[in-house]
Amino acid sequence: MMNKVRMGMKVCLGLLALAMVAPGVWAQSADDIIAKNVQARGGLDKIKAVQSIKTTATLAMGPGMEAPGSLIQKRPNMARLEFTVQGLTAVQAYDGTTAWQIMPFMGKKDAETMSADEAKEMQETADIDGPLVDYKSKGNTVELLGKEKIEGTDAYKLKVTLKNGDVQTMYIDSDSYLEIKEETKRMVRGTEQDVESAIGDYKEVSGIMFPFAVESGAKGSDQKQKLTISKIELNVPAEDASFKMPPPAPPAPAAAAAPKTDAAKPEAPKPPNQ
Repeated sequence: MMNKVRMGMKVCLGLLALAMVAPGVWAQSADDIIAKNVQARGGLDKIKAVQSIKTTATLAMGPGMEAPGSLIQKRPNMARLEFTVQGLTAVQAYDGTTAWQIMPFMGKKDAETMSADEAKEMQETADIDGPLVDYKSKGNTVELLGKEKIEGTDAYKLKVTLKNGDVQTMYIDSDSYLEIKEETKRMVRGTEQDVESAIGDYKEVSGIMFPFAVESGAKGSDQKQKLTISKIELNVPAEDASFKMPPPAPPAPAAAAAPKTDAAKPEAPKPPNQ
């Protein structure tokens, strides 16, 4: 009898100690973290009130090479990205059904549909709220993997499996509840790619927090591309037609036929008879 009492006391004391050492493990769930992230961003009502977003930014791709551009996102699932490199402007867009692009750097002036792997990224970009908001209705799954330190900052680690199969690992600051890092695994032409992004410089725009700096690159690589955002505008006018894939340019008209040159020349007048 006494042995059972001692055993029960040990179990109770052990549970009590665990609860005191790591209360966050008991108190927090993935849904709790998501709810606090949404609130930290500005709250669900403000996020849902945004019908379109225009982001103006510059991507530093390497020494002396920059690509200014803009991204427009519009509900329900539309996005259009334009960026300019060495005087040539590229377009990538998604109209809710078709993902397409115009890539003049590759000598292509007409719009063409994206590959299935490329289309995934545009579809994700078109999600104006991000993958955590309404994640269940979108077909995504979220798992809380615990906490990790990101450059000295405690962060909750969320594994987000998107409906399309891509996996994102999102790190949420345990104090601000804003995202500070993201890792993405996706298949590109049959090869898995790991990309990591450091996210920061948050600023408030109409009551909603947005990051104004993102540094991305292959996981483990020292080569990074830095995106610096200069302006974010909410509820900007954006016609649905601008997200639609344009038809090919009409062929150039045939050259006009040259006038004939073999017509008989008029005879010179003859002098009068003498």
